Amino acid sequence: MTTMNSKSTEQAAPDAGKDAEPPDRKSLFRAAFTSPSFFLATGAGAGLSPAAPGTIGAIQGVPLAWAINHFFDWPWQIAMIVLLNLVGVPICSAAAKRIGKKDPGAVIWDEIATVPITFLFVPAAMMNSPLVLAAGFGLHRLFDISKFPPANRLEKLGGGLGIMSDDWAAGIWSCVILHAIIATGIFG
Repeated sequence: MTTMNSKSTEQAAPDAGKDAEPPDRKSLFRAAFTSPSFFLATGAGAGLSPAAPGTIGAIQGVPLAWAINHFFDWPWQIAMIVLLNLVGVPICSAAAKRIGKKDPGAVIWDEIATVPITFLFVPAAMMNSPLVLAAGFGLHRLFDISKFPPANRLEKLGGGLGIMSDDWAAGIWSCVILHAIIATGIFG
């Protein structure tokens, strides 16, 4: 059965042996707290939650987006977002390989690092509005789960690039729609 959420349609990584067993939850928790890259990839272990790890990652991305927006001018905001996302490619590749799946749900760095894209260029004063934060969060989840084009094609790329790039599309789509909503004046 196929669903729209790539986190629930996990497939074995191409280099994983056919008889290879995925690591058990206990060893993954141990890895999250002994490997800095696995710690980041799993959102400090939060991605190992059995329920809604992608949503947990997006929740973690909201305060990151708020901080980037409040502490940096827009050129530095772009630089920070680019850096977080470029670093995510090898981090997510390594974590997926360790888990033995193409896009494991436990790897939530893609959500954490791409939520700030949603809020790029949102005025700092609006970032203090819980409604704006909730709208951006909801839009990011909507586009991440629905895999609106080109996300549906980008997720097929290999390794960390595939893990990250479909979320780049979700971040861009959610940013465009959030700015359209803001332009209506609904948030004041």
